[in-house]
Amino acid sequence: MTQERPNPQSTSRAIPLSTRLADTYYGILGVHPSASPLEIRRVYRELSKQYHPDTTTLSAAVATAKFQRLNEAYATLSNPERRSLYDVRIGYSRVNVIQAPPELNKMDQDRWSRSAYLDPTDRPLSGGEIFALFIMGGTLVGCLLLAIAVAILRGETF
Repeated sequence: MTQERPNPQSTSRAIPLSTRLADTYYGILGVHPSASPLEIRRVYRELSKQYHPDTTTLSAAVATAKFQRLNEAYATLSNPERRSLYDVRIGYSRVNVIQAPPELNKMDQDRWSRSAYLDPTDRPLSGGEIFALFIMGGTLVGCLLLAIAVAILRGETF
């Protein structure tokens, strides 16, 4: 694989040549696995111009092989379903798992163990919540009284 000069327009997500994963589709395109679909498309178009057998100075056999690998990489990475499956296959996860430091979890457990409530969701209602429940209860009672009044006025019996 030939060393390429860095593109001044490249984004910060480009993988440095020293750490590029040459065996992955991301390495073929020279993008980071977290690259956006637009970024992948832009890089693919640049590289396809560079390696297309009709526009390159490389030998026809080398250019064809590189261009086919480039197309294969782009076909996989441009399709969201294929890209997800490929990411699983190479062991890349887009899900960032952030865990609290162990001492913070310990402090939370200690705080709730001293609490009178069984868990953080078992707490007294706030003033706004009590007011909302009062309004809903009043509305329910008002609707029932209105239904009874209409039934009495029509002469219907229960």
